[in-house]
Amino acid sequence: MEPVIIVLIILVVLVFIALIKTIQVIPQASAAIVERFGRYTRTLNAGLNIVVPFIDTIRNRIDLREQVVPFPPQPVITQDNLVVNIDTVIYYQVTDARAATYEVASYIQAIEQLTVTTLRNIIGGMDLERTLTSREEINAALRGVLDEATGKWGIRVNRVELKAIEPPTSIQDSMEKQMRADRDKRAAILTAEGTRQAAILTAEGEKQSQILRAEGEAKAAALRAEGEAQAVRTVFEAIHAGDPDQKLLSYQYLQMLPKIAEGDANKLWIVPSEIGDALKGLSGAMGNFGNLGGGSNGGGNVPAQERREKPNID
Repeated sequence: MEPVIIVLIILVVLVFIALIKTIQVIPQASAAIVERFGRYTRTLNAGLNIVVPFIDTIRNRIDLREQVVPFPPQPVITQDNLVVNIDTVIYYQVTDARAATYEVASYIQAIEQLTVTTLRNIIGGMDLERTLTSREEINAALRGVLDEATGKWGIRVNRVELKAIEPPTSIQDSMEKQMRADRDKRAAILTAEGTRQAAILTAEGEKQSQILRAEGEAKAAALRAEGEAQAVRTVFEAIHAGDPDQKLLSYQYLQMLPKIAEGDANKLWIVPSEIGDALKGLSGAMGNFGNLGGGSNGGGNVPAQERREKPNID
């Protein structure tokens, strides 16, 4: 009886193992390659799948989700013979599990090597300055080459990104010096522009100030001239209203002569020709005044000296 029990136990274990191998559960966004006697039979999709135990085998399980693979820095020579290190990141997705299994031995390694060679071809036709400023152009060219080459492998390259472009240390120092010089140049230009604007504004302010000052002085001179003219008209009208004689006018003329000579700038004093007439009128007036004084003293026209020298008969 014991051998029979052992055989039954072995059969139960074999049946259990067969059931396990028969039922295959494939997770979502995954696929499995089934081979029968070493030959591709079918691709198992997500869900519950039945295979023939001990005849069908699972060759490969492939993740169908989008994958992100960073590649280490690769030295690349530019057109101007400078070595730069470029880090790349590839976003890809397996679209055909059978092609990814049988068309290429290792699609990750194949994508990496294809990326390196394509980068060297693209960067080799650019100088350093264009390489540093043309990331989008490099990404588009690299993605186009990779997508075309990996299509037959059942791989779709969604995106290619250049994570970093590192030029040599000496070039980095030169670039930093150049950027510093450019910043200093822009600062000097801005300072000079500010100084120029300040000078222009100052000149404009002085110009406006001088214009306003000149306008004020002109208005003040006009008002003074108008006032003096009004004063002259008033005096003239007053004189004509009083009907003065020639003697009074001559006296007023002589009183105005010192005022005419006032001022430090009057180095040369020109005597008007009318002063003779004024002096004649004034002398006549003074003579008449003297006659009036002599008649009152009873002396007539006898000089004062003669009157003093006349002996006293008493």
